[in-house]
Amino acid sequence: MTQQMPEDAVGRRVFCDGERGTVRYVGTVPPTTGLWLGVEWDNPDRGKHDGSHEGVCYFTCRHPTGGSFVRPKKVSFGVNFLTAVKLRYELCLDEALGEEVKISTKTVKMVGFESIMEKQRMDNLTEIALVNCEVSGPGPENEIKKNTPNAVSLDMSGNLLSSWEVIAAITEQLNQLQCLCLSNNRLSITSSPSSLSHAFSRLRVLTLNNCSITWSQVLDCAPMWPNIEELFLNDNSITELQRPTDVLQGLKVLDLSNNSLVQESVPQISNLSRLEVLNLSSTGMSSIQFSDALPGTKTEMFPALKIFLLDDNKINEWAVISELEKLKSLVQLSCLRNPLMDLEKNRETTHQLLIACISQLKTVNRCEVLQEERRGAELDYCKKYGRAWLQAGGHRDPEKNHPSAEFLAEHPRYLTLIQKYGAPEEDELKEQKPFALKDQLLTITFECPEDTDRKPIQKKLPSSMMVQKVKGLLYRLLKLPGTVLHLSYTSSKIEGKEVEIHNDLKSLQFYSIEDGDRILVRWS
Repeated sequence: MTQQMPEDAVGRRVFCDGERGTVRYVGTVPPTTGLWLGVEWDNPDRGKHDGSHEGVCYFTCRHPTGGSFVRPKKVSFGVNFLTAVKLRYELCLDEALGEEVKISTKTVKMVGFESIMEKQRMDNLTEIALVNCEVSGPGPENEIKKNTPNAVSLDMSGNLLSSWEVIAAITEQLNQLQCLCLSNNRLSITSSPSSLSHAFSRLRVLTLNNCSITWSQVLDCAPMWPNIEELFLNDNSITELQRPTDVLQGLKVLDLSNNSLVQESVPQISNLSRLEVLNLSSTGMSSIQFSDALPGTKTEMFPALKIFLLDDNKINEWAVISELEKLKSLVQLSCLRNPLMDLEKNRETTHQLLIACISQLKTVNRCEVLQEERRGAELDYCKKYGRAWLQAGGHRDPEKNHPSAEFLAEHPRYLTLIQKYGAPEEDELKEQKPFALKDQLLTITFECPEDTDRKPIQKKLPSSMMVQKVKGLLYRLLKLPGTVLHLSYTSSKIEGKEVEIHNDLKSLQFYSIEDGDRILVRWS
């Protein structure tokens, strides 16, 4: 694209051969002749050096191979907002509206298509998507306001926008704008963010994924967004978190995933009193502590936090999960693909422990927690750690029940659970002998006799598996929320007889269920 080079080229964003970068230098580069642009590329693999040539430093880059020199005629400085909108919407609509469609042997005018496409005329647009459209600025004064007055949502990801002042020059003309996406841009930080707040006064949702921004820069910019409720900052340069003071206090959703966080700094954002959703997936987290609260009590940190996403981290201790019990509003947790998920012999046990450790959870790892499943998980938890409870000073007589502080710190819910269900009996605490996996795996066929549309499901299960664990598995396999399961089984050895499975705390082995038997599943 042949363009006249702007006078303020330094700091401007450019596009060249499929890559975006920022102009850091304009001038000559001896011994060559003519004008060169020194560009720092977003993708450092596109560059060749750090801004130096033959011992002379012309500009600097964050990456040692992030820079190169290119001729001005090879780069695009982009187009203005309205030009991009017209290219994206009106030109293609004009072409479409003028088309005739050939159906079989008849040529038919697309009658009625006009009214549908009219909704996408510029002045009717409520959602504008200008992804990778090389937008670099607003264009003629007030033309955006005249032509796209109804925009509520605007996506300008992957463009040539260079600063927040440029963004504000666009958004101040969009009086209805509530959602703004600026991912994959590189924006210089304004020296006076408060002076631009009028341009974002209605903004509720802001997405800044992969913008190479730090947390301190987010806080510097935050006065621009006085009414922001959802902030998405995936894949940036955020490491240590600082406390937000007088900014971001209306935030309900915060996504910090794919940033290398200093985990000790996470409590610094706990004063966000309205925060309901926090995504810390893929941040390197291995621990989190709420030091203001003792085990078994609730923290004042993150008072409104309902949904906590911790997938793809380094959590490998149950103490971390027990710490989350201190969050007073937590109802949904996801910690998939953490080392913790492989600590137990099977995933079903892990799932139950997650449920038992946190009293208010309604969803675990994207699976709904059913009432019967919670009961089974908590009973199993009592039995699993019953022997450790006794050894730590626990006793079935409430007056003599004084387990150690160490035990209570590790199992803060244990006393509450035995008050709820009663202490486990001695025979329930007998250690099961290790079984030979090859000999004890049973092939079981599950059938639903009252729903013939469901195909039988075949699973291999250990004979020592408790009935309540089997039910937990079936709730997820059959997707039966809010129901009560009733199980029975038939065996080729006792043809014509159906044996009821009525005790959730007994094993498959207790009922003499053998390899090849069928378990019949009914629900109410």
